[in-house]
Amino acid sequence: MNRGVTTVTRVSVLLVSLLILIVVTSPAMAAERLLKKATFIPLWSPQAQFAGYYTALDKGIYRQHGIDLTIISGGPNYPSARFLADGKADFAALWLTTAMQERGAGVALVNLAQVVQHSSMLLVAKKSSGITTPAAMQGKKVGLWGGPFVIPPHAFFKKYGLQVREVPQAYTVNLFLRGGIDVTSAMWYNEYHTILNAGLDPDELSVFLLKDHGINLPEDGLYALEKTVRNDPTLAREFARASLEGWEYAFAHPEEALDIVINYMRQAKLPANRMHQKWMLERMRDLIIPRGVAGGIGVLKQADYEATGQILLKDGVISRLPDFKAFTGVSDAGQ
Repeated sequence: MNRGVTTVTRVSVLLVSLLILIVVTSPAMAAERLLKKATFIPLWSPQAQFAGYYTALDKGIYRQHGIDLTIISGGPNYPSARFLADGKADFAALWLTTAMQERGAGVALVNLAQVVQHSSMLLVAKKSSGITTPAAMQGKKVGLWGGPFVIPPHAFFKKYGLQVREVPQAYTVNLFLRGGIDVTSAMWYNEYHTILNAGLDPDELSVFLLKDHGINLPEDGLYALEKTVRNDPTLAREFARASLEGWEYAFAHPEEALDIVINYMRQAKLPANRMHQKWMLERMRDLIIPRGVAGGIGVLKQADYEATGQILLKDGVISRLPDFKAFTGVSDAGQ
């Protein structure tokens, strides 16, 4: 009699425990099922330029916003504009100039957030070459990247009436360091630091920050196709919000963010120099949350949009300026 009661009691306890387990895990399982799968491609392979996105992924911020996100590694063979236009990615990072070109070519994309609101592109020369002013670049060999990266220097040359000898530049500054060109293209957060690490002192360099010469073209922004925003405006909105939260977390916890980025770099079998990545993250903070500049993080200002458009129009890159409201998705997503 007692043995039977004991058996019944054990069964009852097991049933109650199972019921509790189901009650406790069901919301989590339901939430997991409700996560929306999405893909995002940045402009390049993993590095601190994209720390906010990798941090948001690693810390579960995208999942908190209802998104099961996969980040596709970008790079020269994986142009983010093509991935977005061809539907191979739901979201992409693009320079504003590229996005305006794509929109002008008929790709119905929209800006979800303008992460980098200022130009960080430089033209760098050694003072020993005699180049200390824009005018001194006349006739000199200047290394230029292709694609959207050529637009800002061209605008600079046009402003100062310069005719230079354009030399295709690879994704390093080795040609400049070896004296093969007089002027090199560089990003403040990347190649400029590489030049300094190569042993050149800042006092030995002539640095032309293009935005200081009126060529202030906002860079990295987050984009989706109009149809993606129209079909699921919540997904688009939450992706942008989670991405910006990722940046805020990365800036608040820089060492942790560097650990995360370097881990992704190693997974991609990329060389990971922590000092260089730290420089990059610090410069990204300066670009994304500039000191003393009014306006919220991630906002594309209409004045910056129109100023960029005018440069592209003058350079013949676009034939007309796309409507700002349509470009920022206001008409489609009610943002």
